[in-house]
Amino acid sequence: MKKLFITGGAGFIGYNCADFFLKKGFKIKIFDNISRRGSKINLKKILKNKSISFEKGDLKNFSLLNKSIKKFKPNLIINCAGQVAVTTSIKNPRLDFESNALGTFNLLETIRKNNLKTKLIHLSTNKVYGDMKNIKVKTKKKRYVYKSKKKGIDEGSQLDFSSPYGCSKGTADQYVKDYKKIYGIETYVVRQSCIYGPNQFGIEDQGWVAWITLCSLINRKINIFGNGKQVRDILYIDDLVNLFYKIYTNRKKISKNYYNCGGGIKNSISILELIDILQRYNKKKASVTFKKERKADQKIFVSNNNNLYKDFHWYPKINRHEGVKKLYIWIKENLGIFKKIYNK
Repeated sequence: MKKLFITGGAGFIGYNCADFFLKKGFKIKIFDNISRRGSKINLKKILKNKSISFEKGDLKNFSLLNKSIKKFKPNLIINCAGQVAVTTSIKNPRLDFESNALGTFNLLETIRKNNLKTKLIHLSTNKVYGDMKNIKVKTKKKRYVYKSKKKGIDEGSQLDFSSPYGCSKGTADQYVKDYKKIYGIETYVVRQSCIYGPNQFGIEDQGWVAWITLCSLINRKINIFGNGKQVRDILYIDDLVNLFYKIYTNRKKISKNYYNCGGGIKNSISILELIDILQRYNKKKASVTFKKERKADQKIFVSNNNNLYKDFHWYPKINRHEGVKKLYIWIKENLGIFKKIYNK
């Protein structure tokens, strides 16, 4: 039986990976420190399947991680673990470094020292490109647009970390890239834009599509940091995990091992545009407060997915309107769980 080891497997992306790969006949092991809101709920649901096992642990603990992976002998590892918010990294850069840079290094060393024949898919971020203030943008009524990057940002763009989070994720990103070059480990870096979908318990600092959707449903005031014209290309979770499967099943020789991954230009959306959509669903106006723009925030980030299409024939299939509607319905149907998690 094929085996998948998921770090951070009780989180939003990890949970959806487990659910998807179960249906493909994989035996799965989840390795998670259960530090995120909603992790216990996700874990309780997914562990109902006997093909999934769980070990509580942290990537910072090399000895425990090494023992866990060595015993399980996975065919594929998906690294979903780590600290995920720029704001948290600014408040606590040591935690951020240990979770992202050191944790990923420990994972790579486990594979190298044990000479494991496994593929590793590492979840990186668009924040490795920094605040991108050198990219010229135009301001429209409800969004920013690129002046010249008509297809979005490709992998040849300048890295510029700009925050402790960018530094830790960028460090991990480069280690994962180089362990293929130096040690021949089959590693892949996926620099994600904004991922959203069911089983996502967003917070104000991370998971903004889910968070704003929740706020609109429970009549909670939405804080907008900046003018709300900031744009991301949102990617529905089903499309992301389908990419992971394509990477795993690919047998073609590919020299590149790092990719930008998002919804692309057609699925780009601003904060203001998302709020407009949710107001139509709710048939009422949202309560909004504008605050100071966050440090190191990108005015716009849209992924150029051309290399993913070229190497894996992958492209997003769920458009932003369909995806946001699916997420809206899921949150609405699970408001009781959200109220329990957030004590509201």
